[in-house]
Amino acid sequence: MSNQTETLEFQTEVRQLLHLMIHSLYSNPEIFLRELISNASDACDKLRFEALGDDALYEGDSELRIEISVDKDARTLTLRDNGVGMSRQEVIDNLGTIARSGTKQFLESLSGDKAKDTQLIGQFGVGFYSAFIVADKVDVFTRRAGLTAEHGVHWSSDGAGAYTLENKERPQRGTEIVLYLKAEQDKFLEPWQLRSIIHRYSEHITFPIMMVKESHDEEGVDEDKPAAELERVNQATALWARSKAEIKDEEYVEFFKQAFHDWEAPLAWTHNRVEGRTEYTSLIFVPGRAPFELWDRDAKGGIKLYVRRVFIMDDAERLLPRYLRFVRGVVDAADLPLNVSREILQSSEVLNQIRQGLTKRVLNLLEDMDKDKQEDYAKLWGLYGRVLKEGLGEDFANREQLARLLRFASTHADSKGQDVSLADYVARMPAEQEAIYVLTAESDLAARHSPHLEAFRAKGYEVLLLADAVDEWMLSHLHEFEGKSIKSVAREDAMPAKEQPAPSEAETDVLKRIETALQGKVKAVKASTRLVESPACVVLAAHDMPQHLRRLYKDAGQNVPESLPTLEVNLNHALVQKIQTESDEARVQDWAGLLLGMALLAEGAQLDDGAGFVQQLNRLFI
Repeated sequence: MSNQTETLEFQTEVRQLLHLMIHSLYSNPEIFLRELISNASDACDKLRFEALGDDALYEGDSELRIEISVDKDARTLTLRDNGVGMSRQEVIDNLGTIARSGTKQFLESLSGDKAKDTQLIGQFGVGFYSAFIVADKVDVFTRRAGLTAEHGVHWSSDGAGAYTLENKERPQRGTEIVLYLKAEQDKFLEPWQLRSIIHRYSEHITFPIMMVKESHDEEGVDEDKPAAELERVNQATALWARSKAEIKDEEYVEFFKQAFHDWEAPLAWTHNRVEGRTEYTSLIFVPGRAPFELWDRDAKGGIKLYVRRVFIMDDAERLLPRYLRFVRGVVDAADLPLNVSREILQSSEVLNQIRQGLTKRVLNLLEDMDKDKQEDYAKLWGLYGRVLKEGLGEDFANREQLARLLRFASTHADSKGQDVSLADYVARMPAEQEAIYVLTAESDLAARHSPHLEAFRAKGYEVLLLADAVDEWMLSHLHEFEGKSIKSVAREDAMPAKEQPAPSEAETDVLKRIETALQGKVKAVKASTRLVESPACVVLAAHDMPQHLRRLYKDAGQNVPESLPTLEVNLNHALVQKIQTESDEARVQDWAGLLLGMALLAEGAQLDDGAGFVQQLNRLFI
């Protein structure tokens, strides 16, 4: 075969496209190594499949592998594989045309079980050109398996729009890529840096990735050892790809600690493979301690995304809803709609199905914990309960299941902390009770001392106590459970309406006097049916914002629409009866202000005129 040398132009407006790809397509320069290793893995996989029908293609060497080496003096990084290699025409087709993927064409030629079993990665045909992100020049030496040595090919380019192609005798099959690194890319000449990148992106590539074995002497790392002393730097197997039956609990725990840099064992995990139209494997963990960024809703999630065991991205937040952001895990998909640089997920039905499936699996795992490992679930709720509550407003499809997972503090005698579920509550309801009663407050202590509880305690009705900032928002999306409406005891319509004896003339008079004294500060003053011990309380209309929540919004600089509360007074209380007999209208004004101030403080409100309230107290006690 003659030594034919050509200089050829890239096809399809390549100068502009290549420049765009090198400077804009990839956000992280180290991605080039992932892409080249993926291509090498594909080449090995292609040979493995082709050799099923023709064992002679192995040419006596069936141990498929990838090798990486550096030459600091020459400033080169070399990647070799003993895969299928390329013929001259394949080099022109695959390296001379941007976005033409030999892997994709090979996949299209497969059918049946072969197509199912293949581990090929490349889909876009641009990954090879990422080498020009870090290299001024790239040489490719290759020979296709089954061809003789004189059919070797040498391809070379500086990425500027043309390439040279010549025949080059090559005894061994496969491909060797030599990158002449740019001046500012010295870090890719450091073996430890390359090993770190391999561990991050290509740890679970099926084929061994080999590098020169490092030895340490007095002068540090000896990089001049013979090339034969190679060692594998990737695991070449993925824990999640193994059968669950052969994995011990200790292996799951150790994987979690290593993969997610945690020193504490996870509370639970679930390992699952989904087959059918959407194929993926998931290994999901519930951490035993809260991630430090848990309360940052803009922080990315903890799912590592792989496509056919090739790492694509950390924190694939679109694979789980935000309220499950504490979950850590791995998803390895057979195929996913990625952008061309394989760094960004694109919307698709496949992605939606994976998201729905993962979400359901996590919620089922939490329900199983609640059923079988109640102590672990109690710990989980303490760590992540407030985050899970966000799901009531975010995930309508799973709202019912989420509601079963909720836990609350309660006025029930046996309740200790947040340990009462809605199912527990409903099971204890008296036959005549029509609704699930709740009370939101600034703190658990404030809730337990609220005057709104008095009538419910007297009736023997349990009330759930909600003291998290997210609770009021959660209740705006959770209106019922198992057919029972959920009502706040601080609302006007909390108790079922019942006939009350008409107030006497004296009682009507004191209500009017208090309302006149508080004109502009309350919507109305009414006789209360809910108070037993307290003199007064403020109640809210159906859509009014609670006082403690109003204060939080104001403290955060938010504009809160003004709304006046209704003041309910206990006509049997000595303080109200004192107002009834008071003849000095100035003192009536002070007593009325005292009633309102105490009622607002009990609700967690901040008084507009604290100093004025103190002066009222001083005048009344002189």
